[in-house]
Order: sequence, then structure tokens, then C-alpha cells
Amino acid sequence: MAAPVTGKVVYDQEGVFIHSSCGKLEDQDSLIPGTLRVVEKDMEVIVDWRPLEETLDSSNILCAVKDSSSVVEWNQSPKERNNGGPEHQNSYEAEWDMINAVSFKKRQFTNGGVQSPINIQSKWSFLFSLTDLKSIKQNKEGMGWSYFVFCLKDDVILPALHFHQGGSELLLECLEKYVVLCESEQDSRILLVDCQNRSLSQSFENLHEEPTDSLLQKFKKDPYTATMVNFSKVTNFLVDTIRGTDPLTHRRPPQEIADFLNDAMPDLKINQQEESGFEVITRIDVGTRPEVHRREPVSTAEWESNMDSLGRIRNVDHLKHIIFKGGLCHALRKEAWKYLLGYFPWDSTREERSQLQKRKADEYFRMKLQWKSVSEEQEKRNSRLRDYRSLIEKDVNRTDRTNKFYEGQDNPGLILLHDILMTYCMYDFDLGYVQGMSDLLSPVLYVMENEVDAFWCFVSYMDEMHQNFEEQMQGMKTQLVQLSTLLRLLDSSFCSYLESQDSGYLYFCFRWLLIRFKREFSFHDILRVWEVMWTDLPCQNFHLLICCAILESEKKKIMDGGFGFNEILKHINELSMKLDVNDVLCKAEAISLQMMKCKDLPPAVCEVLGLTDNTSAPACDLAEDYVVRKHYQNSTPPNNPVPALPPNGTRGNSSLKRLPNSVHTPTSAW
Repeated sequence: MAAPVTGKVVYDQEGVFIHSSCGKLEDQDSLIPGTLRVVEKDMEVIVDWRPLEETLDSSNILCAVKDSSSVVEWNQSPKERNNGGPEHQNSYEAEWDMINAVSFKKRQFTNGGVQSPINIQSKWSFLFSLTDLKSIKQNKEGMGWSYFVFCLKDDVILPALHFHQGGSELLLECLEKYVVLCESEQDSRILLVDCQNRSLSQSFENLHEEPTDSLLQKFKKDPYTATMVNFSKVTNFLVDTIRGTDPLTHRRPPQEIADFLNDAMPDLKINQQEESGFEVITRIDVGTRPEVHRREPVSTAEWESNMDSLGRIRNVDHLKHIIFKGGLCHALRKEAWKYLLGYFPWDSTREERSQLQKRKADEYFRMKLQWKSVSEEQEKRNSRLRDYRSLIEKDVNRTDRTNKFYEGQDNPGLILLHDILMTYCMYDFDLGYVQGMSDLLSPVLYVMENEVDAFWCFVSYMDEMHQNFEEQMQGMKTQLVQLSTLLRLLDSSFCSYLESQDSGYLYFCFRWLLIRFKREFSFHDILRVWEVMWTDLPCQNFHLLICCAILESEKKKIMDGGFGFNEILKHINELSMKLDVNDVLCKAEAISLQMMKCKDLPPAVCEVLGLTDNTSAPACDLAEDYVVRKHYQNSTPPNNPVPALPPNGTRGNSSLKRLPNSVHTPTSAW
């Protein structure tokens, strides 16, 4: 068998079959499974199909076998259990075999070298350069599995490839990065290939070249996709869309920019006097800004010293404070995040947490079985589920793939990422899956290394972020208004400058707010940022103060450089992965303390920060002397039984007053 083509793999799909019985060959009535890849190599694009090889050692994955008593035991992965026979197939256990914890171990080879691939039907392998492709014939809609027939320019017709596990649409999207595909006038099922009008795309991270009108419509129709895939990536996307190439249009009237954004995000109003609940901020002396310092991450010893003999957490306020000031050592995150996200009540015992996990495992597996048991025929009649699955598969394949936890093909982490997102669609079918949610789940799964725990922590996080992803984007609209309110108090001259450059709407912060800085900091730094924010200290909406801290740091470059609309957008996007996490968190904390000490803090700002009034608050009796303002009270008596979790096991509290933000700060009653 020929060796696989080496190069950059831009498309990889298993479960692509050749139905050999379709030809007049000796091996009748057989299906040949294979893998289809598109590979970039030396400025050439190669399409390569070959029979399935044994590339994944299934013994590298530890799977959970769940029985009726909710006891989870480690066992071999399903592939290692031989398929089992009738008894196994009908057992309860078979229904619940789920990949649970991700665990890798080195494979041992009996010959001391690399295992040779299974040599099966290598005569079916083929590859060709995309420059040799003449056309692609598709199946009729609704006629079973999708299949493609590739026809080359020398009129060689390759065997039909049947996509039993989906992926045909993704393949077309991949090929359209390199060639133009047009429907034949004679047969709409045939796509004709034109290689002359598209250059080689470097990666998913680069922009796709699209007509201006098309791109504008995409932004209006689906701001999430347009923003996540295009606007948030590089520099000239939105600028060229709005302004075109005419230099006379390089300064747009403010009202025209407002009209465009209102079309894209209806009812979005920023710095408008008529916006209910907010006011125009006049120049106010907010006083001097204190100097703050961060401490070392909370150690295992510190954590354990705050736990009693039954496993209850003592002195929760102090523990949250030191987490806010320094974050957590990585060894603690798997446990501490469950508290910070509300999955574990703070005053629960070890036994109570164990029982909770068993109940939540049952609930999770029931929801997972709902989509796992959907037949192909059912899914054909459920367009929403099909759409959710398609989008999840697309996003999972490009989420944090440079992280070792998710890199490579057939990665167990990717399987878990996919399954949790699909199960979340069953949990909240109205919302389903929206692009960007995989970015929020990825670090949570990385820390938990466990399917069930990661799911319920993700549910809690999504309760906080839910409005960001709803169709009306109310959370995004509100947060942009609130950020503008804070920034105008801190630096009205900078706000005026941004407005003069058509940037007063702060829409360049869209990605920051949508996925909470996930793509602005390195993967390990975002773990620190999130756990600091989850303490809900030192005030409500601390993430908006992080935005202010970043913008304040970049103010001089933007204003001294005379940056216009295009340059501001470019500069903000290029900050990705260049931010110093400690510097940003120190500055954001200092801003919060500065505002809290201000006696004339406007009511609009008090509302954003969750302050009940603007009088000085007493300093907390903690290791460091700093002011903490909270809009809630700790009210759980010390000897009360553990309060019942809401049905979703999250930290929401329906008794809280609704604030004009998607973030709902919980009480610390846990």
C-alpha cells in the first residue's frame, strides 16, 4: 500500500465508503470503508482516499461502563470488547458505554517498532491533484447517503464515495477555498470546477475572500458566524464591507454606521440618552487609582486548610478572595471549579457531593441516550437536530487543535467535546448549539477530564452566558451599553475620540464579550482569567472592567497613532495572545477599587457594578486590605441542610433581582 500523502491536512473524514458491488468486480456486495483527506503540500492540494487503516489504538482510551447503580467502572473501550454478541448488544451496559475520562498511555509493540497497517484492498486507493479535477457529481437529494463521483480532466471517473458518517458538505466547503464550484446548466447535480479564480487559503484562521454584498448579508443574517469566523479574525473585513474601496467613503457619517449596526443587531443603542436605565455620564473626578498586587495561586494546602473533617468548605469569602487575588494552582482546578461554577454547593459534605454526582450522571446519560438513539430516518425529519449536529461537527474539528488535549486525528478529547455539545442540545433544545459555545466548553473539559462533570459545569457557565447566544443577542447589546457607560466615566476624551472614528459603539469588543476573552489570552492564561471572574469579586461585571483595562492600556497607541476605524479594528484584533494576564487583572482590580471609593459614582455605573449605593464600604478583614462591594448578602445559617440544587444543577437563583446584563451574580448560599 502506498504511504499516505504528507503535508498539511485541511480535511479528514472517516466513514467514507466505496460500494464495490456497484461495479462488475469479483468482490460483489461489499462495502469498503476508508478515510478521505484533503492535503496541502508544496502549494498543491491533494485529494486522497484510502481504505481504513488501524490508526487508532482503542486501548489508549479509558471508557466508563455505567450500571444501574450508577457505579462507574473503568473498562476497555468498546472496540476492545469484540462487539460482544447478542447478550452484550442487548444489555443495559451496552446502552451506557460512554467515553468518560480522557487518559492516554503509550502503545507497546511486540516487534519493538511501529505497527504496520492492515493491508486491505489497496487497489481501491486513489489520489489526485485538485488542478486535475474537472467536475463533481452528487446524488439526488433524499436518495440515501450522500455520495460524490469525481471526474478528472482526462475523463477518468473515480469510484463513487459514500459519506456514511456525513462530512460531504464540509468537503465542499473545504474545496471551495481553492476552486470555484458552479452548477452545470445541463445537470444541477454536477458541479463544474474552475481553479483559476481562487488562490490557496493558508488556514481556517485566514479570511475567506467573499463578495462585499454577500459578506454584509451574512453579518446581518448571522452576526455570530460572521463575527467569529471573519470579523474577529483579521483586519479589513468589516471595514471594506461598510466603506467599499472609494477613498471618498473612508469617513462614514455616524448615523450611517449606527444604521448599519442597528440592522445587524436590532435595537442596539450606545451612548444614547433615551436608553432606559442609563444616563449620560458627565466628567466626574473618580479619584486616584490605588496600586494593587497579585499573589501566588492558591495551593492545595491552603485549600485543604479551609475544609472541615466532613469535607465542607469553611470561610468561603476568604477562599474566594485569595482565588480572586491569585487564581488556583492547576492541581486544584478540577475540584475548585465545581464550586466556583455552582455544580458543588460550598457547604456540602463529601458524601453529599458523591450522591450529587451519581444523580447528575444518571441525568446526563439519559439525555445523551436521547440523541444517541436517534435513527437516520428520524434525523432526516428533524432539521434542527441535523443543523445542530452539522455545526457542532464543524466547530469541534477546529477548536483548540494546537492544544495537546485536542490535537491529532481520532482524539478522545474531540469525541468528548462533540458528545457534550450534542447532549447540551438535548438539555436546552430551544437554544441548541450556537457557534462560539465550543470555545466555552473546551477549557472546562480540559480541566475536568470527565464527561459528566464537564457537562454540568458547562451548563452552569452557559446559564451565565445564555443571553449572549440567544437569537436577539440581548446579553451582547446590554454589555456593549454597559461597557460604554464605564469607559465614558473613566475616560470621556478617549470615548470622544473613538466616536470621531466611527468606533464609539465598541463593536470591536464583540468577541471579547461573546466568549469571555477565550481567544485573547493563551489557553492557560484564560483558565486564570475565568476562575478569577467566577469568584464574583470585587464587584458585578468584573469582565467589563477587564475590557476597560485592556482599552486603557492601548489608548495611547490608538490616539497618538491617529488610528481610524480600520486601524483600531486591526490593532484590537492583533492583541490576541499578546496580553499579559497579571497586568490586565491588576489594572482591572485597581479600576474597580477606584470606582468603589468614588463618592459621586453615577447611578448608571452603580447599576452596572451591582452596587446598592455609592458610599464607602468597609474593608474586608482579610489578608490584604482592600475594599469589596457586593450587591448580595450571605444568608445561609451555618447549620442548615444543604439547599436543593435547581433542576439544572447550576448557580442561578430566581430570587435575584434582574439586572440589565446577561450575567446573573449568584448568592453565596452554597
